[in-house]
Amino acid sequence: MLEVVCAVIVKDGRVLLCRRAAGSHLAGQWEFPGGKVEDGEGPEAALDREIREELGCRVEVGRPFVPVEHHYPEIAIRLRPYRCRLLDGAPEALEHEEIAWFAPGDLAEAGLAGADEGVAAQIGDLSRE
Repeated sequence: MLEVVCAVIVKDGRVLLCRRAAGSHLAGQWEFPGGKVEDGEGPEAALDREIREELGCRVEVGRPFVPVEHHYPEIAIRLRPYRCRLLDGAPEALEHEEIAWFAPGDLAEAGLAGADEGVAAQIGDLSRE
């Protein structure tokens, strides 16, 4: 099973999602930013690296959510989501089609990738964040 990490980045009560680029696996679907954990790399270090590569910014990696196991037709993944806070830099779509901030109530209709649906189901009211 492939180990993957993702960031639930919260700002002004909204969460950041990224739309997968054309030609990529799951093209056009929205996902939480993140990626594969490399050999010998811890999940928090992987998340820090992936956010810098994908969004050009830094985050503080906070508490984990419950991991989500999902079986796509071509691969099975274990997605480890973490609550994150922006530290510096403004997120940019460096590897995705686009990025956008979503209210938690809009996540169910956003067109999320399968594993990310399991993460979205764990996000409650963010109105105070």
